[in-house]
Amino acid sequence: MGIEKKDIEEVAADLKGAFEEFKKKNDKELDGIKAEKGKLSEQVDKINEKMSELDNLKTELEKELKAAKRPGLAKGKEVDEHKAAFNQFIRKGSDENLAELQQKAVQLAVDEDGGYAAPEELDKNLLEILRKDNVMREECGSILISASGYKKLVNLGGAGSGWVGETDARPETNTPTLKEIIATMGELYAKPKATQQSLDDMFFDVEQWLSSEVVIEFAEQESAAFLLGNGTNKPKGLLAHSLATTSDKNRPFGTLQNFKSGTAGSFTADNLIDLIYGLRKGYRNGAKFMMNGLTQMYVRKFKDDQGNYLWQPGLQMDQPSTLLGYGIAENEDMPDVAADANAVMFGNFKRTYSVVDRMGTRVLRDPYSAKPYVEFYTTKRVGGLLTDSNATKILTLSA
Repeated sequence: MGIEKKDIEEVAADLKGAFEEFKKKNDKELDGIKAEKGKLSEQVDKINEKMSELDNLKTELEKELKAAKRPGLAKGKEVDEHKAAFNQFIRKGSDENLAELQQKAVQLAVDEDGGYAAPEELDKNLLEILRKDNVMREECGSILISASGYKKLVNLGGAGSGWVGETDARPETNTPTLKEIIATMGELYAKPKATQQSLDDMFFDVEQWLSSEVVIEFAEQESAAFLLGNGTNKPKGLLAHSLATTSDKNRPFGTLQNFKSGTAGSFTADNLIDLIYGLRKGYRNGAKFMMNGLTQMYVRKFKDDQGNYLWQPGLQMDQPSTLLGYGIAENEDMPDVAADANAVMFGNFKRTYSVVDRMGTRVLRDPYSAKPYVEFYTTKRVGGLLTDSNATKILTLSA
């Protein structure tokens, strides 16, 4: 049974009702006497959790509806032949003509360590599922490469300029400063296992099984790496880069700007406004907040001077919930609200950071190491790249 627009509208109606109930209870808690506050606080927290569930459910239903409408991948003779040969390799271990078909279909030679590249359709589906399961993939930029690494030149400015009269001599200008940035790459691996009996079953969907098993392992590893990874045999995460409180003009490229909340372990609505206006106007179009679910529950209680809640639920189709008018990317790998935590980010993440994928997920079939199971050593090369350190600001909960 498919997802329909009315399903999303029903969830939005439930979200609206929960938000109205939340406001009443929270307002009553703020105004209540001490004896009632403990009970009201518990009720407010439960409604807050319910709103998180409904908000996430609405977002997921919208994604599923869009995915159902998305056209399938175009196929050609070479792609179909490669897919059939790869399927035979997975099921039976036969690799007859697979290397040749692989090179025709995806322009990749056989890896020197052994194994074969997954068909283009499987590889792209794997990326789509990973994007759905990983908020950093969903929110950040994406670069697909065929080499083992990736480099890019960025212009840091510095070219001279000025005003001159119509007939005045034009002084020479400075040469723009260029900097080479390099993606930090790593190799992900997973080793799903299946029995030969299940592989022999013609009704067993080999591609679906392999992609689902691999995605579970890859998604867990990637999720933390793109945000917090230390860059050693893995991507260097966004929050792993250097931080400084200095402005864009005085901060070196590759260092992110952070704002201190003024109080260890907590922050206010004013701190969020500082983040928004600390980001230059050109970056604000497409900018979002990023925080985990508990922090989102924390900010739902914030009000402006007129008593209006700063968090507002998205009640229409494709309308996300907002904080101070901007969307929120919920990332459970973001730090909790605690002393010195970098608990909130605000920025244009597509301009800030890019996920770099090497084309081709490789599979090595091993029927010997884990008898009676057939093991599939599956590898994928992936990296991360900080592309613009001015495009995101970070709130650090410290004095």
